[in-house]
Amino acid sequence: MRRLLIANRGEIARRIIRTAHAMGIATVAVHSDADAQALHVCEATASFALLGNASAHTYLRIDKLLAAASATGADAVHPGYGFLSENADFAQAVIDAGLIWVGPPPAAIRQLGSKSAAKVIAQARGVPCLPGYHGGDQSDERLAAEAQRIGLPVMVKAAAGGGGRGMRLVTDMAQLAAAVHSARSEALSAFGNGDLLLERALLNPRHVEVQVFADAHGHCIHLGERDCSVQRRHQKIIEETPSPAVDAALRERMGRCAVELAQAAGYVGAGTVEFLLDGGDFYLMEMNTRLQVEHPVTEMVTGLDLVEWQIRVARGEPLPLAQADVKFAGHAIEVRLCAEDEDFIPHAGTVRVFHPLPLGEGGGEGMRFDHAIFEGMTVPPHYDSMLGKLIAHAPNRGEAIAQLAGALDRLQLLGLPTNRAFLAACLRHESFVAGQALIPFLAQQADGIRAVLRRDEQALREAAARAVICPAQPSSLACPFPRPARLRHRGEVFDLVAPGDTSAARLAAVQIDGRRWHVQWCATDLFIDDVSFDPPAGTGGSAGGSELRAPFNGKVLAVHAKAGASVRRGDTLVTIESMKLEHSLAASRDGVIHQVSAVPGQQAATGQILVAFEPL
Repeated sequence: MRRLLIANRGEIARRIIRTAHAMGIATVAVHSDADAQALHVCEATASFALLGNASAHTYLRIDKLLAAASATGADAVHPGYGFLSENADFAQAVIDAGLIWVGPPPAAIRQLGSKSAAKVIAQARGVPCLPGYHGGDQSDERLAAEAQRIGLPVMVKAAAGGGGRGMRLVTDMAQLAAAVHSARSEALSAFGNGDLLLERALLNPRHVEVQVFADAHGHCIHLGERDCSVQRRHQKIIEETPSPAVDAALRERMGRCAVELAQAAGYVGAGTVEFLLDGGDFYLMEMNTRLQVEHPVTEMVTGLDLVEWQIRVARGEPLPLAQADVKFAGHAIEVRLCAEDEDFIPHAGTVRVFHPLPLGEGGGEGMRFDHAIFEGMTVPPHYDSMLGKLIAHAPNRGEAIAQLAGALDRLQLLGLPTNRAFLAACLRHESFVAGQALIPFLAQQADGIRAVLRRDEQALREAAARAVICPAQPSSLACPFPRPARLRHRGEVFDLVAPGDTSAARLAAVQIDGRRWHVQWCATDLFIDDVSFDPPAGTGGSAGGSELRAPFNGKVLAVHAKAGASVRRGDTLVTIESMKLEHSLAASRDGVIHQVSAVPGQQAATGQILVAFEPL
């Protein structure tokens, strides 16, 4: 292997580049138009433009990726995770082109990449599975009959792919038809395969997965488990190892089942077997036939480089360690830093300020930050919302939690909403600290966490506005008189009287409720609009809630509104896709549709009017 093409983007592309260069292997980055200035492009040995922006036109185009390999002289391909990483056709095309595929054999991807096929193999080898249906008859009538047989609650799941997409929980049979329709639609959009399976749903389990590694010589081992129970939209945001609920005996049982499944399918390379853990019982969910987003926590506690192992195994080398040689040290926790608000709505935008302080200020030891962020970068709406992963490794779980939460406090990433503060609050929540956070953790606790964060914002907003907005509007004329300002924060308008002297420093220290805050311009997560010169409501300048606007950049998938039609509050008017997720936008009040500006397939900008209606 001399030159490795990385069929991916962002932080995982940078991660692979780092190891490849350390091994003396040249790298090729591919990029969309939106990623032309991305860090992975700058750091690779060579780069190739895929022309276009949408994933379907760039990172998911097998022909373009193979052309990139040919044009740049690459002799190997690493898919990273996401995109085509679990696509057996891509793996086969790479091999057929005479290139080294850094991943499992196409046959193993086909068998294990399908949740349905994986369950057939698992049941034959004695791996525990939940009762369910994974047959070929995908009619609505058959799925309804099988749901009745399995019994509620039932989970509707996409048979292909992963990442939590195409999953819907059904607790009432009246919900099934809508769940099947939306899960099938999301699965088709994300994976090109709308097949579904059903399985009995556990309402309070943990999500615990086992990292496995196999070589082409018949050896397969596991590298311990990761607890990924803290999730939103069935997608993980906090991962840790070891799991607070897994002891040595349970680890050995789960690891043995994971290895058994991998070997039954002739697996080679890195893979992850995911289980639902309910007390001392565990059940197979699926196997991810790729490197996981959360692989750094395993690397931190084992001291191993899993990307290096992937490359060596792809070159035909045997695994460097036997099972008895794998050692675990300390505790590691990872959080996924995402461009989204605390309601989990993704946002595109520009990074105005970025200071990765967690790797300094006394927090460098045991810290790791995998990211592709730089000041001035534009976060596009075409891809996943994850910006990077912050990982802490400490001698014990309590120290790892404290270290990671403190690092999030110090991190400055501004210009668009992120979940930085939300993640820190989750880490400090009493249930998480006690090791009791199960999969429903955020469903039960997120509203309380949001309320605390918003209360803190409310207390800070006036001090922040004085330090930020007033000095940010200097005047060339001396003015000794107070200058009023009307500001809007979270939809609430408030007045602020600022001193006439605008030469004040942009750094202020304020004390609120006994807590001291350091406020720097653009160095807080507050989003405040200056509406001093907006026309007052009632003069025709305010929409008065009669417009449906795009809350973020995204592609319009469907328009359900028609001019002249009456709508009720809560009716879905537009479906929009952003950062690989579908969102239904609803009417905020009863009314009659006046104008429809949205067209399926268009790219909508944040704040763009999609539907206008006349309130009743």
